[in-house]
Amino acid sequence: MPLVRLDKYISERTEHTRSQIKTLVQKGKVTVDGVIVKRSDHKIDDVSADVKIGGESVSGQKFRYILMNKPEGYICSTDDHDGRTVMELIPPEMRAKGLFPAGRLDKDSLGALLITNDGELAHRLLSPASHIPKIYIVKLDRPLDIKYIDIFKKGLKLSDDVQFLPADVKIVENCDTLAFIRIHEGKFHQVKRMFEAAENHVQILMRVSLGGLVLPETLGKGQCMELLHKDVENLTADMDFEAFYDRFSAIFSAILINK
Repeated sequence: MPLVRLDKYISERTEHTRSQIKTLVQKGKVTVDGVIVKRSDHKIDDVSADVKIGGESVSGQKFRYILMNKPEGYICSTDDHDGRTVMELIPPEMRAKGLFPAGRLDKDSLGALLITNDGELAHRLLSPASHIPKIYIVKLDRPLDIKYIDIFKKGLKLSDDVQFLPADVKIVENCDTLAFIRIHEGKFHQVKRMFEAAENHVQILMRVSLGGLVLPETLGKGQCMELLHKDVENLTADMDFEAFYDRFSAIFSAILINK
């Protein structure tokens, strides 16, 4: 297998520029397999090499997949001109060049958000043709009229001719202003607009699953975790809505009720 330059390897997996890497190497801060390297153009095996900067390991993966529990008040953007962005919440050890939010949550919404530098995967997740399922829990102003469960299930057409694909809805037992909704597309303000069509208003919106990946209840607001390979595969998997509801309804309902 061809060897690669150390500075190229590090620059693809961190936020360090090549000039910064050269300086770190000159200061003896970079090791490969436990040995301090002397040159930034040192060649390494990018599969097996154990690279560390200041004693901290550099991820061997070129692409990074970070699941964030997005809090309210942050925008899903890499541009901070409009306010605080979710990128500020990524811990230093997880940062790498080219990271961006793969999908959007409104500034006042929260929950599962994927941040990655894998453009191909992001395209698959966001493409309308993929129909990747996403599940949300919402807190509504008023009890949801049960007739809208069937209306959503058949597909909804708004007065401005915007058409939404069929969506599944379940009202939370003993709390008729909380509901779970599963959609298979991601149009602008889709969930909020669907409930507006039901003459209701979404007070709180929280995304709790992406594909077959469920937001861990142990991941606090504003926290991040790197996804394992099996987790990344789950991002494009389907989710049994009934099984999800049976297992996670009480957990996510409690989270919203306690907000």
